Amino acid sequence: MKNRVTEILNTNYPLIQGPMSWNTDATLVAAVANAGGLGVLGPNAGQTVLTSDPTETAERMRNEIRETKALTKHSFGLNIISGGEENDKDNPFFEGILNVAFEEKVNYFVVIGEINKALFADIKNAGGVIIYRPLTPTRQKMQEAEQAGADLLVVTGHDEGGILPEQALGTFTAIPSMADAVNIPVLGAGGINDARGVKAAFALGAEGVFIGTRFLATKEAPSSIETKKAIVNSGYADMASIGGVVRSIVTEKAKAMLAKAENNGDTSSDAVGGFRIGMLEGNLDEGIISVNTGIDVINDIPSVKELVERLFEGVEG
Repeated sequence: MKNRVTEILNTNYPLIQGPMSWNTDATLVAAVANAGGLGVLGPNAGQTVLTSDPTETAERMRNEIRETKALTKHSFGLNIISGGEENDKDNPFFEGILNVAFEEKVNYFVVIGEINKALFADIKNAGGVIIYRPLTPTRQKMQEAEQAGADLLVVTGHDEGGILPEQALGTFTAIPSMADAVNIPVLGAGGINDARGVKAAFALGAEGVFIGTRFLATKEAPSSIETKKAIVNSGYADMASIGGVVRSIVTEKAKAMLAKAENNGDTSSDAVGGFRIGMLEGNLDEGIISVNTGIDVINDIPSVKELVERLFEGVEG
């Protein structure tokens, strides 16, 4: 299928795989690229432990980029977390990853967070493509990002996995509102796990989809087999919202976080650490499994190629 998104991404399908931090690596990203979508390396792609050294962090990413290139001849992207121009300018981790990406000729950047006009300009000057996803989408943010030079915009509804938007605006409410506010293409994100969700996103004005959770339960995903099985065997009734910032399949850690949140405790740091422990390592007693609200329709663990073909079966751009 061909439309404005596939033209910008140079892909066969208007599909971007969500970066998902720890739960991406060269194998998954290359598989998505080879299947016709845009695979995206997350901030901790291919890693199992954190490093406090910005140089080491950047070089790890360089190795993952090169490994991805060895596995695919197609385009793939890199995730950049932006805290805004003031917060980013003196951040050695931010600068290190960005410089490595430019040196390795990465052309596609999924910028998540705040609008940073200096970052946008740097990417444009390097010949890159900007895919911007605000953590909480608003019409004003979308318009500002378009004016700042974004090529594609991602509309994320409260149905998503990961860190949730501040407002409880559902994916299929958010898409038409944001699509009507801008002139560049938007991609829908949040709760899209099969071709019905893809078709619905297109019917509401999206020109592509941005999918994370469904790729967790694929053969190539680095997420643990325990995590994959938990996703397949769980449904919406098995999930809980933890302090308003994260939704998780109910694990022992999730129960503890829920109790902490009910006592007005801050669960943000618990959530970030729990992603690696629960989803990558498969330790369901000490970690969490953050997924979208639509996991009732995730019933198997296909290859990435099989999944991408299914997602676009019968879909017309």
